[in-house]
Amino acid sequence: MSTYPSSLQICGPASLIDCFGALPDPRVERTREHRLIDVVVIGFCATLAGGEGFTDMEMFGISKQEWFKTFLELPNGIPSHDTFNRVFQALDPQAFCDCFLRWTQGLRAAVSGEIVAVDGKALRRALDRGKGDALPYIVSAWASDNGLVLGQVKVDEKSNEITAIPELLRALELAGCIVTIDAMGCQKKIARKIVDAEADYVLALKGNQETVHDEVRSYLDDAISRWMQNPASVPELGFYETVEKDHGRIETRRFWQSDNVGWFADRDRWKGLGSFGAVESVRDINGTVTTERRYYLLSLPRNVCMFARAARLHWGVENNVHWLLDVTFKEDQSRAREGHSAQNLATLRRLALNAIKREKSKHSMRLKVKKAGWSNDFLLALLGIDPA
Repeated sequence: MSTYPSSLQICGPASLIDCFGALPDPRVERTREHRLIDVVVIGFCATLAGGEGFTDMEMFGISKQEWFKTFLELPNGIPSHDTFNRVFQALDPQAFCDCFLRWTQGLRAAVSGEIVAVDGKALRRALDRGKGDALPYIVSAWASDNGLVLGQVKVDEKSNEITAIPELLRALELAGCIVTIDAMGCQKKIARKIVDAEADYVLALKGNQETVHDEVRSYLDDAISRWMQNPASVPELGFYETVEKDHGRIETRRFWQSDNVGWFADRDRWKGLGSFGAVESVRDINGTVTTERRYYLLSLPRNVCMFARAARLHWGVENNVHWLLDVTFKEDQSRAREGHSAQNLATLRRLALNAIKREKSKHSMRLKVKKAGWSNDFLLALLGIDPA
């Protein structure tokens, strides 16, 4: 039977409560004093309002208990912070992430050529140094045009991003997208996975592919040198430049892309390889100038403006995801580490980020988070429920 009163109507592709309802309960039946959906929804609402841990979840629930009763059953009142802790430790992180994926996919609009940036982020305080555990690391996929985190996966303690990225890619709808990944993900298996998903790739090259990096760098450096002397002499090389000025800092970015891949001996081992790219960043900060050049493998044909857009939007994941998770949701301060709690709370924060970003008012993230704590109607809207 529905837990919504007759005055509440589900709106949008699907409410978050509907998506959470599919979660399997990890607890044995005799210990279930509180419904799983109640625990998860209160925890999520507390996170939306800036709550940072299990005690915050309990206090947020107590402060809004009468309101929560309008759409949750709460057979034994508000769960304690220990209950929130135990549930998020035990909750299957894959099942929780599947709920995340279902809801997010329902929000996502089809955008041809959308940039999907795949990047990792450490949970810096979620580490028990006394046990010698590895630092928890979450790899997320950010859809630039939709402004949504599409999904995430935790890097296994005995592995690295190379094995985590294919797992994440398998779960996503990528057809028609351009997937950008930093140097750790520049692997033949990952390139094949992206092309098989009917998407394109822009893969950064560094020392983890030392031979390929050196060969592409040598070729592009020579081609760029000749192009600088006479652009017409290197017709396979496209060029684009941007200049940004801000508070005494001038950053010039120069993009080159070549579709001459015939010389590259390993071209058939990189599925779909269509071009090579280079980005030169020249930073002038109060008269101090630094220059850096980076190199890429692309499945894209030569279209240097598209390459430039993909490279720049990949860098934007730091501001649009990582920075907001740390500043708005205090992710770097979270000490949750037992069981699956670190990964599940990371999923909860990314759900909160998506819910707030899909809200179309022009208020800042900071103000929206505060409003989620102040306004019950606003909080209902973020849950996908129309209070009318």
